[in-house]
Amino acid sequence: MIPQPDILIVGGGLGGVAAALAACRAGRRVVMTEETDWIGGQLTAQAVPPDEHPWVERFGTTATYRALREGIRSYYRQWYPLRGEALGLTDLNPGAGRVSKLCHEPRVALAVLEAMLAPHRASGLLTVLTEHRAVSAEHDNDAITAVTVRDLRGGTLRTLAAPYVIDATETGELLELAGVEHANGAESHAEFGEPHAPAQAQPGNQQGITVCFALSHHEGEDHTIDRPGTYDFWRAYRPEFWPGPLLGFEAPDPRTLESVPRTFVPNPELDPLDVSADQSADAGDKELWGFRRILARKLHRPGAFDSDITLVNWPLNDYWRKPFIGQEAEALGEARQLSLSVLYWLQTEAPRADGGTGFPGLRIRPDVTGTADGLAKAAYVRESRRVKAVTTVVEQDVAIDVVGPYGTKHYRDSVGVGGYRIDLHPSTGGDTYIDIGSVPFEIPLGAMVPRRVRNLLPGGKNIGTTHITNGCYRLHPVEWNVGEVAGALAAHCLAEDVEPHQVQADDKRFEEFARVLDRAGVQRSWPDVRGY
Repeated sequence: MIPQPDILIVGGGLGGVAAALAACRAGRRVVMTEETDWIGGQLTAQAVPPDEHPWVERFGTTATYRALREGIRSYYRQWYPLRGEALGLTDLNPGAGRVSKLCHEPRVALAVLEAMLAPHRASGLLTVLTEHRAVSAEHDNDAITAVTVRDLRGGTLRTLAAPYVIDATETGELLELAGVEHANGAESHAEFGEPHAPAQAQPGNQQGITVCFALSHHEGEDHTIDRPGTYDFWRAYRPEFWPGPLLGFEAPDPRTLESVPRTFVPNPELDPLDVSADQSADAGDKELWGFRRILARKLHRPGAFDSDITLVNWPLNDYWRKPFIGQEAEALGEARQLSLSVLYWLQTEAPRADGGTGFPGLRIRPDVTGTADGLAKAAYVRESRRVKAVTTVVEQDVAIDVVGPYGTKHYRDSVGVGGYRIDLHPSTGGDTYIDIGSVPFEIPLGAMVPRRVRNLLPGGKNIGTTHITNGCYRLHPVEWNVGEVAGALAAHCLAEDVEPHQVQADDKRFEEFARVLDRAGVQRSWPDVRGY
């Protein structure tokens, strides 16, 4: 029997987990559903090491996100055969990847997230329903009255009701199911005056998705997979804005759009302790093996591992031929074929530094992703449906070209911070990269309050941004921050018998809620730092 919750969280990604932690800490009973069998979303089921700002080791996140990061490091220190120099590092980067100061395996993040939730599950405050997907929602008088989820294992339908509902799904599914006003794809230039917005609205113009996978390399072995069914198509595919075939090591630089060669050398001899991960200085994406490496064999005692492990989330396997939202099954099927084709090309045809072709020793790692075929459990979805909110964050609020490198916009209702370039990958509308310098930003509560509906809160990438600003508000620490605030706000509203609109609009009520966030360690403003 599932207990009647105070708060229903649909979606168990980073935002959903953070929301559950905040609500349970406040003593509220929570039910959280998750479509896959792993909580953690981007960090686990989607197999995406965290993209984070350059100051993450010192400030710019919530206290609970820092606890997650330190929990991951502690896991490696306790259980992995780290060599002495690595064991003593306070800023240990387990994979020594260049994309993040904390590249790590999905299962480690899963273990730490499960541990963070464990006390609340044991107390009975938290019920987690994995492999459940929302299929319908009932609404009346500007409120969500019930959500029905399907058990993906047996097909059983469960209808759940709660005073507050948090949509922490990867695509903002509840916004659609419950008839909540939302945006999809690209807004027109006329709507917000954004410099990089198209002249006409393009609802089907969405950032590409990526089906990630993990690889190790074993020289002298042959792990070549069967030739994928659509390999010939992908082998010949050449986008108009690409310098050559998509399956190749030549690709545009996202920031300059100049054609730049990528290098690929499995298991390099460079000491991983010499790797610097700072995207403000160097994006780090030109050396593919090390870009998203999640296990560095040379960080450990000799002989413990015979290969590094790297995550393939590269220009080669970004998929943008069909929009994911609205055509999920078709887009996912083609994206999976693309990723398998990338692997087969790497194993059989990719050019090597020695003049040969193919790396048959590349082995896909189902043990890392927790799947039978080695592809991630879920696609990495960069762009969600976005709620029509009291406040919409637009390009002019965050772009360096508009506000200058120190031009952070301050909100009277700030509930968090984030920092990342406006980073849009090629899209289903035919756009190439849109990668714009941005300033460290604040998260306004108004972007989390729907204009009409009173008891639904966005808990992830579905807050009130635009197609453009989603590009910097979509990353791991921001999604966590948004989820944590959603859980805390729902609990606060229940305790104080107020509604989110009232908390956001009334200065006194907002100050009371802000004190809740301050006590929880939610940073709501930036020190004097420069955008990049």
